[in-house]
Amino acid sequence: MAVTARVLALRALGLGDLLTAVPALRALRRGLPSRTLTLAAPPELTPLALLTGAVDEVLPAAGLVAPPPPAGPVELAVNLHGCGPQSHRLLQELRPGRLLAFAHPDVPEVEGPAWDEGEHEVRRWCRLLAWYGIAADPADLDLPRPPCPSPAPGAVVVHPGAAFPARRWPAERFAAVAAALRADGHRVVVTGGPGETALAREVVVLAGLEDEADLSGRTGLLELAALVADARLVVCGDTGTGHLATAYRTPSVLLFGPTPPGRWGPPPDRPRHQVLWAGRSGDPHGRAPDPGLLEISVTAVKERARRTVGMEGATR
Repeated sequence: MAVTARVLALRALGLGDLLTAVPALRALRRGLPSRTLTLAAPPELTPLALLTGAVDEVLPAAGLVAPPPPAGPVELAVNLHGCGPQSHRLLQELRPGRLLAFAHPDVPEVEGPAWDEGEHEVRRWCRLLAWYGIAADPADLDLPRPPCPSPAPGAVVVHPGAAFPARRWPAERFAAVAAALRADGHRVVVTGGPGETALAREVVVLAGLEDEADLSGRTGLLELAALVADARLVVCGDTGTGHLATAYRTPSVLLFGPTPPGRWGPPPDRPRHQVLWAGRSGDPHGRAPDPGLLEISVTAVKERARRTVGMEGATR
């Protein structure tokens, strides 16, 4: 029996990381259509990874812990995880026929383009593939609708959580925005992952929303995608939920703190995605809200949200 040629791409990070790599993954699919494309990523991202149409399977992997060996030899490994050297060496352990990666002085046998620390995350991986002759379109971010219905079609979605405290705007500020939008006549729901239920509950209580508005810990990844796809507006920080809004061209107000939107924000040619940033950079992994993030006022977010939710004629 013939052994299927396999391409393995490493992106063992979070939801937003997966979504910013979609154009690169689709470029691999187009450029290598006869290969089985395996993505090494956290298993909880599997439904959304398959929904992109770019990958055939997901190999469970978290961070730089070695994933289990794939079923069959790896013809080509692609490092969409980082600049190395740890991620380079992890892939080299799989003995691929070839490794596509950024150049790193500690792995001189890998020839690739130079890493640009200030580059936008989407363009970074597209440039990597282009260096190796695989054309990639950074604008290829859109996702198809998931097969499940939205739990709250037409709602304003407020997502107060983020992976690190440095990127979390205070709960009482999110609550003030949620209360204002509710007073304007919008249905408002609050989302969060299993580890964010206390934060979401705090926002719901402070905003005076009904218990049913708290969707935290109650939506799987595809249900969250359906919720965002059918939302009237998304208000959140620099998180995976914000990248879902970009993928579905859902109007959004995104609060950036330590990381500039020029590195992780939505495409500038989509006016329905509005970014607020004080212009200050900091540590995205910090243990306290970034000072620049705290410079963004409740008034500014309410004004931008009200303006954005009414942008029916804007280009999606």
